[in-house]
Amino acid sequence: MRRHTFHTLYQQRLAAATKPFNARGAKVQRCPYCHIATKYCICEFQPDIESPFAVVLLVADAEILKPSNTGKLILDTIKQGYCFPWQRIEVADDFLELLKDPTYQPIIVFPEEYVEDKQRLIAPQPASLTTNKTPLFIFLDGSWREARRMFRKSPYLDALPVCSIKPEFVSNYVMRKSDNQDHLATAEVASLVFEQFGGQQEAEVLKHWFAAFRESYMLSKTRIAPDESRPQLGAYTQFIQQLP
Repeated sequence: MRRHTFHTLYQQRLAAATKPFNARGAKVQRCPYCHIATKYCICEFQPDIESPFAVVLLVADAEILKPSNTGKLILDTIKQGYCFPWQRIEVADDFLELLKDPTYQPIIVFPEEYVEDKQRLIAPQPASLTTNKTPLFIFLDGSWREARRMFRKSPYLDALPVCSIKPEFVSNYVMRKSDNQDHLATAEVASLVFEQFGGQQEAEVLKHWFAAFRESYMLSKTRIAPDESRPQLGAYTQFIQQLP
């Protein structure tokens, strides 16, 4: 299994916690990396593909310790991945330096209706046609309310271009309840972005990985008889084996 920066952030936040995490499901013995019940850990199946994309997760503090977080699945899939806790004022120097890296083209992913300056909006196109820089997609990882606050109150992001997606399907994110079915999980958003920028392989791998994660996560949560055969995990492994 490849450790990445979300794992590091999780351990740092856990060490800094002043009280135990007591949300629903806190009594489940979980893998410290995939955060699924140890019995159903999927770490050995983590994707191992190459990609022309890079990603950054800016994670709301309340999101870091939630085992149902799906942002980490993006970093499982994309090896050029970075993760930082969101800060309004005390922004990590490493993140600011990353935004200045001449090899990257930072692109924020957010709905266009919340972008006041429409000139910031860019149309998706294959990575090979954008620039000679690697697209660096910035995902705001938190609840919808948190993500809007992060977008509005991050002045260091104000000059960056924005890519907006318009999903045409209902979210499959059943691990938490949402008041709006149009609000997608962070991993679902990322798979749509990759697809629109010509990353069909990345999009399909992440879709399958998200489905496998969701299935295994729910095995320790559901009150109905679980399907121990885990067909979604089987579909994921079969798909991975067919990749060139």
